[in-house]
Amino acid sequence: MAAAIAVSLLCGPAAAQLAEARLAEFGIEGMGVVSTRGNEVRASVSPDGQRIVWGSTDRDGGPGDWNLWQAWLRDKRWTDPQPLPINSSANDFDPAFSADGRWLYFFSNRAGGRGGDDLYRAAVHSDGSFGTPENLGSGVNSAGNEWAPLSSVDGRWLMFASDGFGGAGRHDLFVARWDGKAFVDPRPVPGVNTAADEFDAAWLDGGNALVFARSQNVETQPIRLFVAECDGKAYSNIAPWTLSFNTAEGATLGPVVDVSKPSEILVTGSARSPKAGKLDIYRALAPASRGKAGCLP
Repeated sequence: MAAAIAVSLLCGPAAAQLAEARLAEFGIEGMGVVSTRGNEVRASVSPDGQRIVWGSTDRDGGPGDWNLWQAWLRDKRWTDPQPLPINSSANDFDPAFSADGRWLYFFSNRAGGRGGDDLYRAAVHSDGSFGTPENLGSGVNSAGNEWAPLSSVDGRWLMFASDGFGGAGRHDLFVARWDGKAFVDPRPVPGVNTAADEFDAAWLDGGNALVFARSQNVETQPIRLFVAECDGKAYSNIAPWTLSFNTAEGATLGPVVDVSKPSEILVTGSARSPKAGKLDIYRALAPASRGKAGCLP
């Protein structure tokens, strides 16, 4: 009753925004299979829609503390969750399929890297198996930590977060270009980097808009998702994404557009209900933000 009264007191625009936010949230992804009692972070669906991969920090079964997992679609449900064979005894995290399904990108601090967390990719074979993970090289890997790699739809660009290439502060967002052999020449994503941590970004509207995570200190402070629109030179009009659980006190991160359903997005957070555990994977309508061209290097 009290909630109904509160909503009735809202003015027209505020009530409409609240209704839109609620309608945009489809619910939890893979209850008990993908989303469990532990922490599941940053999920990505393959282009054919038949499997989902994600990272978990505390799920039994993998060789390390942070592992990559996958499940398959059977009778419209995610089933048979298994750790990926490309996991190492180190940390493996932040998976994302390329738009053509040929590659799985992720980060790892496994032996043989260039320092801290490095960016890797593994080939995805036609039978669903994975090739040997390959380090993406010095063009995008520094002596610091790189997170959350995401390739553009055409494969020409790679967006990621790093604290090792200079920038405005802690982790910043960068975009590197493919030169035919490797991703090189990382440049700051214009307009979004601050003295805080910016990371976990996904392009919207063909790169003309952006959704990304920001925290004053990702290790100790809340994490919130923001949406920005390109004004032709930089991303601006930055505002919190209106998901009900994307609050200034919580932890909401890991947005990845479902390439099999481009109007939908997977996001990590903790809703009051439905809820499986600590951090869960949720599905929502992708933000409808639109911007201008000009924000890619």
